[in-house]
This record gives sequence, C-alpha cells and structure tokens, in this order.
Amino acid sequence: MNQSKIFQGLVLALAVAPAFAQTTTTAPPPGRLLASNCFQCHGTNGSGGVDSIRGESVSEIYNEMKEMQRKTPPKMMDMHARGYTDAEIKLLATYLATLR
Repeated sequence: MNQSKIFQGLVLALAVAPAFAQTTTTAPPPGRLLASNCFQCHGTNGSGGVDSIRGESVSEIYNEMKEMQRKTPPKMMDMHARGYTDAEIKLLATYLATLR
C-alpha cells in the first residue's frame, strides 16, 4: 500500500469520525439528580423503607421540606432539608411528585 492510499484513508476516517462520536443523550428530568439523595431512604419509586413520599403533591413535599428547614433541634431529614436552596426544593418537589 502506498503512502497516498494511507493518507486518503486517514483523511476519510478523520472526516467521518465526528459523526460517529456524536451521541444523542437526553438530560435527566430536572430535580432527578437532587432526588438521588432521597432514594437512599425513600427508594427510587418513593415508597422505600422509610416514610413513603410516593403520591404526594408538589405543594405537600415543598411545604414539608420548608417546615423541616425550621425544626429545632433538627433530626436527620431536617438536616437534609437545610442543605437545599428554595429553588432546589422546588425542583425536588416537582420531580418527586411524579413518582407513582
């Protein structure tokens, strides 16, 4: 094989490589990554070994977490709630309310 053929093959390979490198991935739903912390106790469907959150509405979850942020002395879940911003709690509540 001569150098010309090798060079042509290399150019062709480099030209089509980006088409193969592109993947189509969809981003997870907003709040899903944050909710992965919840899954440790509540399970991925919201009805794990600890209190079930499955079937709760956005407002129920949001209000419960906001209340937990104010509890004293804080318990385990209260400490988790204190680690989230208001915007993050809204994302969490919106995602967790989809668990059925």
